[in-house]
Amino acid sequence: MAFPSKQPALLPTALPTVDALDDAELVARALGGDRWSRDVLYRRHARYLLAVSTRLLSDRSEGEEVVQDTFVVGFEQLGRLRDRAALRSWLTRIAVNLVRRHLRRGRLLRVLGLDRSPDDATLAVLAAPTLRPDDRAELALADRVLRRMPADLRIAWMLRRVEGLAMAEVASACACSLATAKRRIAAVDAEMDRHVSFREGTA
Repeated sequence: MAFPSKQPALLPTALPTVDALDDAELVARALGGDRWSRDVLYRRHARYLLAVSTRLLSDRSEGEEVVQDTFVVGFEQLGRLRDRAALRSWLTRIAVNLVRRHLRRGRLLRVLGLDRSPDDATLAVLAAPTLRPDDRAELALADRVLRRMPADLRIAWMLRRVEGLAMAEVASACACSLATAKRRIAAVDAEMDRHVSFREGTA
């Protein structure tokens, strides 16, 4: 009795490793409908965006909300991204725009006496436990100064002085000119100099 020859089993196509693909390649795959690539992009950039958004807003839950909305908007508009290798900068710009809306809404709620946000991620709260009490008090003063600042000024200053972004990166994230970014930062620096003693000026 003749038996049919055994055919080799068909193996599933192996997915490339995460580190083997850069953002540009992942974006191209995501645009082609590859959900795995979208998941990788989310995991690769969500933590950074969450850290930045949380510090900008001084609120953990609002930071999480901004990150979720950033990726919703980002994936919807992914085809508009011209420089696919610059995905993180592009996502940061989206996140900053959403942060701006949250800050303006929060300011309106404070004016109306309706703000119930916990402010659980301020500079003073996030400071190292070993920080001297005097320095923690100065950070609390800085938080109060920032709370009074218009959203655009606060964001630019935080991105530069706290996040450590280069001036060109600040301007890109804020979607403004380099000169405008510098003016915004200088305005907050002036307020900090009037109220906070420990801040060291940086260029």
